[in-house]
Amino acid sequence: MVNGVHHINFIVRDLASAIPTWERILDREVTSHDQLAERGVAIARFNLGQTWIVLVQPTRTGTIPAAHLEQHGEGFFLMSLETDSLSAEVGRLGEGAFNGAEREGLDDWRVRDVAVGGMFGARVQLAGSGGS
Repeated sequence: MVNGVHHINFIVRDLASAIPTWERILDREVTSHDQLAERGVAIARFNLGQTWIVLVQPTRTGTIPAAHLEQHGEGFFLMSLETDSLSAEVGRLGEGAFNGAEREGLDDWRVRDVAVGGMFGARVQLAGSGGS
């Protein structure tokens, strides 16, 4: 079962330029900076209690984030819905509802991309903690 919004990602060309704007809008400093080398991105995260706002800057071409930025420009990238158990959701929805395998995120997050065609063009994923 989906329990809420885990994180919302926004794609940006330059984190250094985007962070001050988001800090002003959210009235808080960025919580953390991270690199996800395997995904080809640098990120900045803002903790808003139960939900994270994540700014994503592609660091190399040939990745999904870089292609999204090239095609759509800066802005909304994806929403990740929180669940207690990714494996239970895969069992409930079936493998056909997902693209790719479950993968590791930050802070013991596990994520799985929902098939884009099933979400009316929006990028959506399910997220749970490790061992789900």
